[in-house]
Amino acid sequence: MKPKEIRDMSDDQIQQELQALERRVFDLRTQAETEELQVPSELRNARRDIARMRTVLRQRDLAGQSQSAAAGKGSQTE
Repeated sequence: MKPKEIRDMSDDQIQQELQALERRVFDLRTQAETEELQVPSELRNARRDIARMRTVLRQRDLAGQSQSAAAGKGSQTE
């Protein structure tokens, strides 16, 4: 999944997709342990997609915090 596709999703959509991918990674790791994994790159790609989603969520969280901090500073009077 490309970063642009992730950024176009809502937070709820990202959370749902994140849960599905984490389950997928668990299944792929199980397959790798039992030597049933057909395409090893699937595991790497799923982990990278999880990292991309967490990065986008963190960026949004930090952007929200910085906006609320800026709004808090602007409302203070001396």
